[in-house]
Amino acid sequence: MGGPAEPGVVAAVDLGATSGRVILGRIDRGVLQMRHIARFANNPVHTRDGMHWNLLELYREVLLGLAAAEREVPGEIVSVGIDSWGVDYGLFRGDRLLGVPFHYRDVRNDAGVTAVHARISPEELFARNGLQHLNFNTVYQLVVEQQAAGELLSLADRMLLIPDLLNFWLTGKAYSERSNASTTGLLGAKTGEWDLDLAASLGIPRAILPPLIDAGAAVGKLSLDVAARVGRALNVVAVGSHDTASAVAAIPNPGRDFAYVSCGTWGLVGLEIDAPVLSEEARLANFTNEGGVDGRTRFLHNVMGLWLLSESLRFWEPAATDAQRSSLLEELLSDAARVPSGVPVFDVNDPVFLPAGDVPVRIRNWYGTRGERAPESRAEIVRCIIESLAQAFAAAVHEATRLADHDVSVLHIVGVARRMPCCVRPPPIVQDCVWSQAPPRLPRWVTCWCRPAHSARLAVNSKTFARLLSDPHPSPSTCQDRLSVWSNVRFPSQRSCST
Repeated sequence: MGGPAEPGVVAAVDLGATSGRVILGRIDRGVLQMRHIARFANNPVHTRDGMHWNLLELYREVLLGLAAAEREVPGEIVSVGIDSWGVDYGLFRGDRLLGVPFHYRDVRNDAGVTAVHARISPEELFARNGLQHLNFNTVYQLVVEQQAAGELLSLADRMLLIPDLLNFWLTGKAYSERSNASTTGLLGAKTGEWDLDLAASLGIPRAILPPLIDAGAAVGKLSLDVAARVGRALNVVAVGSHDTASAVAAIPNPGRDFAYVSCGTWGLVGLEIDAPVLSEEARLANFTNEGGVDGRTRFLHNVMGLWLLSESLRFWEPAATDAQRSSLLEELLSDAARVPSGVPVFDVNDPVFLPAGDVPVRIRNWYGTRGERAPESRAEIVRCIIESLAQAFAAAVHEATRLADHDVSVLHIVGVARRMPCCVRPPPIVQDCVWSQAPPRLPRWVTCWCRPAHSARLAVNSKTFARLLSDPHPSPSTCQDRLSVWSNVRFPSQRSCST
């Protein structure tokens, strides 16, 4: 990037669990310039048999977005890449999609967990695939498929994850990119190849697992019929097709001394390291080892993320448009800023918050069953969500560095969370945030979490925090001097500040 042979324009199709977009990117004199061409909603559909992705609508929007991109810069697009969420898939027989892909939040998944663990223990499963226990991992979904509608699994000759499925519809080429394949539970954590013995032991046909490719590999050109709709036979290239793999690959840090919070619908919190961490302690802490770009490992923990906010907004205003909900969120954040500080936090990772539905009522019930005062107003609930997420993010960073025995000096926050309060930017919602004298492996300056657990604390108001952030890369001594002057707190050593 930035060399003498800079690429032309690329088109990125980024599909999240609630929305999708098509973006044009160009590198100009070493600077990445991006332009949004299309944005569209990704709304699941509930039918008699469960919750499904509206995949045909997504594909239609992708085609419209690519056609608009080609009209915007005719003849200049050199390649197209697609990323999305993980785990979900479609089953094919030849060119035909068998059934409508299920949504990972569908309630069918628990039966798959029971069936899989009856054949292979959680300990052995983690030793083989390195994945955090999530009841929607593909391996559990496929076993449910086998039990509930086994004829589909026996008819299928391939399984394609969502980005691979769309690439197949665009090009006719069927591959599985490794970063997303690593979320299935069927990829060997140490080998990076399909674990065919595991698949066979669970009754999953080996034949449905497509050839694996790495990010950067060519998938193929748009087929003739698709090219006619888009305007030209564009090249499709595999990217880090799990959206977090692409997000982490984009972090501007050449070394490994960083942690990250990639936050959207989910909050993915962890490290990028060279080899998986497969200890029993990591399994019990519910950490996962997912594939990254260039053969790296993303060692991370899934935190429920901004799903809690978006689902609350959807329940409060079911008929609102995306624009109206965005406006409502701004109002609620402003109202939440006036809620007194020190609201009690809740466990955002409690499985009760996973399914779609009335999240605000579940939050109130969570407090009620524990004998604590529950938030009542919308503003109180929003504040509780944000402060609870902040605490969960901080705890996950600390745990990741401890489990991997991996020092970090920088915490990068990417995705929607960088615009949310209680993270890196001066938090408008929090008038008296807390600066945590963090455990030894946490980054030195970029974490400002509300109500951190089990840590020494000193109050820092938002204006002070803004001044601290006015220097983008403060040295440890600068941090110590500023905090000592502003808060009248004496730090025992420079080491305590730098950590």
